[in-house]
Amino acid sequence: MKGFMARGMMSDKKDSAFLTEVIGETPKGTEAIAGAGSAEPARDPRGAGEEVRVPGEAPLPGGAGFPGEARLPEGEAPAAGSAAAEGAGGIEGIEGAEGAEGAEGAGMMYIVYVVSDALGETAELVCRAAAAQFAGARTKIRKIPYVRNILQLDDVLAEAAEEDAIVLYTLVMDDLRVYLQEKAAQHSLVAVDVLGPLVEAISARINKNPKSVPDITNRLDAQYFKKIEAIEFAVKYDDGKDPRGLLYADVVLVGVSRTSKTPLSMYLAHKGIKVANVPLVPEVAPPRELFVLPARKVFALVLDPNKLNEIRGERLKTLGLGVSADYASLDRIMEELHYADQIIKKIGCMVINTTHRAIEETASIILHKIYKGE
Repeated sequence: MKGFMARGMMSDKKDSAFLTEVIGETPKGTEAIAGAGSAEPARDPRGAGEEVRVPGEAPLPGGAGFPGEARLPEGEAPAAGSAAAEGAGGIEGIEGAEGAEGAEGAGMMYIVYVVSDALGETAELVCRAAAAQFAGARTKIRKIPYVRNILQLDDVLAEAAEEDAIVLYTLVMDDLRVYLQEKAAQHSLVAVDVLGPLVEAISARINKNPKSVPDITNRLDAQYFKKIEAIEFAVKYDDGKDPRGLLYADVVLVGVSRTSKTPLSMYLAHKGIKVANVPLVPEVAPPRELFVLPARKVFALVLDPNKLNEIRGERLKTLGLGVSADYASLDRIMEELHYADQIIKKIGCMVINTTHRAIEETASIILHKIYKGE
């Protein structure tokens, strides 16, 4: 690995020679470009294209077949809160599908109060997962975080009673939990305790009392700082900015432009995983570091050509450019996918089709593989 410089400093001749060495031919129009990141435009914050190929879907045309495409392990469900899990039902703040016309319960709306002594994220995720089971029904979630005293509970429960709402709560302090249950009964409210039963079950199993400390998971501990470090890493080594970072990454993502490499990198970073990503562009030699990494660390993201064409067209529109640009043409996309396929086969890494896959689901596949140490 000694004696070579970062890709942005390579000469035209060296780039061309290295590409020939990797894929066995000299790509048309090969030229050195300073930094792989210049080949992939800034990303749409919506993270388009991160949704899974239906089992039995035909391989990509043009010889880009991508064998060994990954799927969730059998029996494993998509992550709660993902687009795959929330497909049905309209939830406040999310435009959900209304379900089949005339479906039972279509057009009905109900309100859920999420009451927590912390942020309320746990109860909200549970609510969304449950609501997704009822196509056509509309859900309004009112989240009330940091409820730490009885006076606050009185106000919240009085409002909930006026709207005949369901109350979903995560309270770890026993006195508040008991009080909420009693007051909810007085108001004839349905109240669901998310944490209580599990905390009691664990306490009984290990014969130890819980700490009953609110917001304990969001404290500034080692795990928190690990997450911050991973986020900084993902930003620093995004879009092939510095190939030296690949050697220190837990996960390396590769793929053509608009396959959700950056959004997925940031999602995994919030799980404490250090991720670098590299765009695969025919005119730019892939970094040599990519070929000395263990293949188990590298994950290739691929997308259906027609979907990619649609996503890139929308991207050009947001930039005020015409959709006829070469970047969004199907011929150019097929050329890029064919080139990427050759690089991916050379690396020998896992391939994940993100055509209909939510970021959370793709992340679940990656996390499952790295935690199993495969």
